[in-house]
Amino acid sequence: MTTWHARTSVPASTSNLGSGFDCVGMAVDRWLTASVEASDLWTGVRMMRAGTLTSMRLDPARDLLYEGFAAACQRCAVPVPTGLDFQATSSIPVSRGLGSSAAALVAGAALADAALSLGLGADGIAQLVSQVEGHPDNAAPSVFGGAMLGVSRHGAVAGGARGYAFSQLTVHPSLAFVFAVPSLEVTTAAARAVLPMHVSFTDAVLALQRSAALVHGLATGDPALLTMALDDVLHVPYRRQLVPGYDAVVTAACAAGACGATLSGSGSAMVAITTASRSGAVERAMEQAFTAFGHDVETIVMAGAIGGMQSET
Repeated sequence: MTTWHARTSVPASTSNLGSGFDCVGMAVDRWLTASVEASDLWTGVRMMRAGTLTSMRLDPARDLLYEGFAAACQRCAVPVPTGLDFQATSSIPVSRGLGSSAAALVAGAALADAALSLGLGADGIAQLVSQVEGHPDNAAPSVFGGAMLGVSRHGAVAGGARGYAFSQLTVHPSLAFVFAVPSLEVTTAAARAVLPMHVSFTDAVLALQRSAALVHGLATGDPALLTMALDDVLHVPYRRQLVPGYDAVVTAACAAGACGATLSGSGSAMVAITTASRSGAVERAMEQAFTAFGHDVETIVMAGAIGGMQSET
């Protein structure tokens, strides 16, 4: 009979950054911390939740923390322990476009990897969670930290799922990122339902141009490139309707000195890119614009990279 213990901390993430739809994301300074006691001395899954997770009423066996743990065991052909006792606390807003689902999956996989010595490592966890989610731009920054590019590879990896190549992106030290998180949930299902099945050739070309502008603009801090890069054509034109006040927040952020503003993930949170000296003014402007539409607002201001997951046994 054996008992294992592990603990991990995983950051939030913003995905679809600017024109980096389904490929560019960045770690955000909000955290999920979780621990597990795994054993074959008892049977069942227990889950103690705190912070932003307190209101969740999911059965523990359907919680994404457990699903990440079980997926890691399955990937490594290791039986899931019969007894699992999780404790999790989070400051990541749920259903706001800040990667709360990916953070839970990453945390579960990281706990399994650490507790059971699965040997997945960071790349294996990022691959696994990207495959579960179907895109890499939340999983990669939550695992590796900073701004990340994830690109789908041709061919399959273990389990028949598509693999990904990950690369750290350079972010110019002059840049600051301002998030405004309203008291409005946007579910994944609603955000996916409004997307079109096809886009025009013209929009596809424009999306390619602006994604290139995003990567170079992040590296150089070039405000003209970032302004274009934050004007997405693939998902924001369809999802902005789900966030009342979207246009007003963008206008307010730009007037206060931001290069631009856009949805964080699929919303409802929004992110603006500016400089450190202007970040306070942009923060206040975005908050006031959202408040005018009746939302309570939480803000997050970041200058400098946020690290990725950290695990210990």
